[in-house]
Amino acid sequence: MRLLALAASVSVLTLAAACGANGQSAAQDPGTPLETRPANAPDQRPAFEGQTRAPAVTTEASLTHAVVATGLEHPWGLALLPDGRWLVTEKPGRLRIVTADGQVGEPIAGLPAVDARGQGGLLDVVIGPSFVQDRMIYWSYSEAREGGNATSVARGALSADGSRVDNVQVIFRALPVYDGDKHFGSSLAFAPDGKLFITLGERSDAPMRPQAQDLASHMGKTIRINADGSVPLDNPFVGRTGALPEIWSLGHRNVQGIAVQPGTGAIWTIEHGTRGGDEINLEKAGANYGWPDVAYGVEYRGGAINGGITAREGTEQPVYYWDPVIAPGGMTFYEGAMLGAWRGNLLVAGLKDKQLARLVIENDRVVGEERLLTDLGQRIRDVAVGPDGAVWVITDQANGALVRLSTAN
Repeated sequence: MRLLALAASVSVLTLAAACGANGQSAAQDPGTPLETRPANAPDQRPAFEGQTRAPAVTTEASLTHAVVATGLEHPWGLALLPDGRWLVTEKPGRLRIVTADGQVGEPIAGLPAVDARGQGGLLDVVIGPSFVQDRMIYWSYSEAREGGNATSVARGALSADGSRVDNVQVIFRALPVYDGDKHFGSSLAFAPDGKLFITLGERSDAPMRPQAQDLASHMGKTIRINADGSVPLDNPFVGRTGALPEIWSLGHRNVQGIAVQPGTGAIWTIEHGTRGGDEINLEKAGANYGWPDVAYGVEYRGGAINGGITAREGTEQPVYYWDPVIAPGGMTFYEGAMLGAWRGNLLVAGLKDKQLARLVIENDRVVGEERLLTDLGQRIRDVAVGPDGAVWVITDQANGALVRLSTAN
């Protein structure tokens, strides 16, 4: 293993304010939105109060961040091992172990080849629910297939020395195959009952968009399977003619973040919009989240999406949306001792604006927003919480970094 020294650049942010709800406080006048840039679709209105442009909040504690390791090539997924080390995926197809003090391991052997073009490559990684007994890890990736590619999920047993994965099995292959390089998704999360959730994009190109509404396609869906790849019998579309039984929800664009809410076990996802329309969704079995028939924001080239419709009977509204976008990556709920006032908050990696968003959640609504790590100046791809409550992120750069955010002692 090669040792990468702790970077000299350490930033301390002192954010003092009077105490407010949940230990938060308004950074300016109460109710003043954090986002002040003009919207791409200024005539669109939220479906309910607080659905967008939440009030700004700040953290009372002094925070510091440290770049722990560098030299990671476009890292994408981050997962904590029981011993406090991190599994980190690199998009070109490498999986490494990185220690909390910056030792970056050699690539782990045994992973299948990835089709690392455009937005494709080695994507997310998670630890299996019975890892202590069987050392199973799970990862998603873009897989080359006859006629193109699609997102797949594999699992394997991590060797005791962390050098390889054994007994690799591909447990899910999204269909149909498409010859493209965008919108593979894909994030992974195990629910408390041991079911594996997989998020998928709709492959971006105009001919593929309608497949987000097609139950005979996995594109633009959230998937729910058992840990061995079999289909749970209580999935919402099991037994429906013409529907793929792995589907949990539909109508998504490109979901690259998923999180399980502590206490409730609820599944939350986050997806990319176009120009405007990044959205957070609270997943429900069988629910339709609208894309491409219903959306906030406008087309990349300008102009309305499907006539500018933002609500339709039979589709779910997002819990929250951004216009302009932040281009969200991974996300996690904060549970830790270090920053008690953050408990239950949602942390969202931001690629476009190079920031970590902290969202205060109350009764399944966003009531405050803060942007952190803006002085890091790097695209933040994924976020996780360490054993001591410190927050860890990876940055999507050619020379990507593992960064620790903590209170300043």
